[in-house]
Amino acid sequence: MNYLKQSKGSNRNSTSTPLRMKIILGVILVLFLLLIGQLAYLQLFYGGRFQAEVQQTDQKIVSNNVPRGVMYDSSGKILVGNKANNAITYTKNSSITSSQIYKVSNHLSQYITLDDEKPTKRQLYDYYLANSKISEKETAKLPKSERYDSNGDALSSSQIYNNVLKRVEKQNIHFTKRQKTAALIFNKISGAYTLSTIYIKNKGLTDREMALVGEHLSELPGVGIGTDWSRSYPNGKSIKSIIGSVSSEKAGLPSDNLQYYLTQGYSRNDRVGTSYLEEKYEPLLKGTKSKSQVVTKAKDGVEQTKTVYKGQSGASLILTMNAKYQQEVEKTLKKVYASAQAAGATQYSNGAYAVAMNPKTGALLAIAGIDHNAKTGKNTDDALGVINKSFVMGSAIKGATVAGGLMNGIISPTNSVMPDTPIYLPGSPIKKSVYPVGTFGSLDAPTALEVSSNIYMMQLALRWVNAKYTPHSFISMPSDAFTKLRRNFAMFGLGQKTGVDLPGEVSGIQGRSYNSAGQLLSGSVLDLAYGNYDAYTPIQLVQYVSTIANGGYRMRPYLVQSVGETNAQGNKVSILYNNKPQVQMRIPWTQDQLDVIHQGFYRVVHGTNSWGTAHSLKDVKPSISGKTGTAQTFYYDEDNPGNPKAPEVINATFVGYAPSKDPKLAVAVVFPGLDPDKEGKYTLEVAKAMVEDYFKLNK
Repeated sequence: MNYLKQSKGSNRNSTSTPLRMKIILGVILVLFLLLIGQLAYLQLFYGGRFQAEVQQTDQKIVSNNVPRGVMYDSSGKILVGNKANNAITYTKNSSITSSQIYKVSNHLSQYITLDDEKPTKRQLYDYYLANSKISEKETAKLPKSERYDSNGDALSSSQIYNNVLKRVEKQNIHFTKRQKTAALIFNKISGAYTLSTIYIKNKGLTDREMALVGEHLSELPGVGIGTDWSRSYPNGKSIKSIIGSVSSEKAGLPSDNLQYYLTQGYSRNDRVGTSYLEEKYEPLLKGTKSKSQVVTKAKDGVEQTKTVYKGQSGASLILTMNAKYQQEVEKTLKKVYASAQAAGATQYSNGAYAVAMNPKTGALLAIAGIDHNAKTGKNTDDALGVINKSFVMGSAIKGATVAGGLMNGIISPTNSVMPDTPIYLPGSPIKKSVYPVGTFGSLDAPTALEVSSNIYMMQLALRWVNAKYTPHSFISMPSDAFTKLRRNFAMFGLGQKTGVDLPGEVSGIQGRSYNSAGQLLSGSVLDLAYGNYDAYTPIQLVQYVSTIANGGYRMRPYLVQSVGETNAQGNKVSILYNNKPQVQMRIPWTQDQLDVIHQGFYRVVHGTNSWGTAHSLKDVKPSISGKTGTAQTFYYDEDNPGNPKAPEVINATFVGYAPSKDPKLAVAVVFPGLDPDKEGKYTLEVAKAMVEDYFKLNK
């Protein structure tokens, strides 16, 4: 029985085994069918996509620079152009290795030299270690401590490389001239962005170098022959201090504005305007880069390049200046300043400045400047000092003081007489004019301008601000005394930025209104009235006199007359738009009040009083009207600014316009820091030449 039972159990087990196998095989079959179904699904619905990915190419848009915009003078002469230079270029593909760069650098160094550049020590040894055999050999020489950390783990590749670098730098390896050139090329290519085109050599490229590279281009992958440009100045570089500068490709974008330029689509090595007009009009001058579509494969590198947009050269700027007149003004200023130096008048001088403007439009006609270093005696061109240097201008601003007195009812066109009595403040020296006390009992406004009476302006200011004054014993002024006078001067642009289209303009220097004890500086209020306190820029001075010349319109000075587009041949400019004259303010005077100032300015030059200050200009044609100025101040030593023994100097100035009727030219001349005993008539000499030269060129 037991035997029979056991036999039956064994039969059941033997028959159940195939069933399990069938189940397992069934599951496998189902999974296999699902896999086949999934593959079929992917093939039918995504086959094209996968095939495209297998054959994938990478398309990128690459930008290339275009020539920078040209600048012309008002007559069409090129002030700033572009000089085309032959160049050796390199376009870096996406898969190039250091070894390949090393090979190209060595090969190219056989055909060109880079004599104007010197490789750094790091660049030389980076190039040296780019040779894989040398790198492996030098790495093997490293002690274990410079390849592994204390735990026995390998250091990072960069750490090991730095250790190798330190090792080889100690060897003082001698590099040949060709190797140094190869190191420079290696550094340029290694630092380039993928698919970017860089200049390997774009200065001083010889015909022989061009020919050699051209013959071997097939052996130099990525290397090409192209053109680059550099700024040229056909009419001299003296105007460059107004035009400004452009950064080099090596310098690239200015670090202080890097993020701004990057957000505007610039590359780090793009050249941009870094100062003055080049900087101010950068968005127009830069043009629009060309666009090329580069198709690449991971294994094959650059496959095809296609130009999709040829780019647009930078816009042209037509300036308000005439190059010939600008040169004449510069020549005159240098000549006259040289005569002042020869006379010993410039020992503590700051230099000299001159600016000419069309009083009706604000167009700047000439800007010239000389910066004089009193310690070294060196003179340098400093045209921009006209907008960024401030000086106490003296009596030249008295026209604005008289205008304020007229407009505020202190004097009138029919009654402008003031006593010519000096001001006696308690505990202070007498405040008077240049001529002896008692020369005049009283003066009217035109005569006060003619003889440049300081007393008249102070007497006017006392009444204007409602001061309480007792000679020798007492003076009291309201807290708004400075404000009243400065608000009046500001109407003419004095102490205000003019808005000229040049970066870097300053607003001038405003003197203190209160002393350390909080008391109003009453005496300084009087000094302000005749121009011997606050400091202004030369361009503010010419804007002020232009406002008087044109009948009361304060015009914004500007240098760029028009923006245009130069044709492909570079010989014709199509005007895109013109700058329009901009009135910043209309002085609220009557014609009778203005006539008082015009009369005074005319008599400064053409009057008969023996104390007149500019009668030497009376024979100039066309007729000049104007105002001289002399401000007493002290030499400022930057190394010893508080020196109590600083020598006294004077700032000599002149403002004027011509013709006296219907003016077409306004000028301002400033000679700061002259010897008080050798003032001469330097400002008048410059003004005379500026007027005569302008009307000779503009008959």
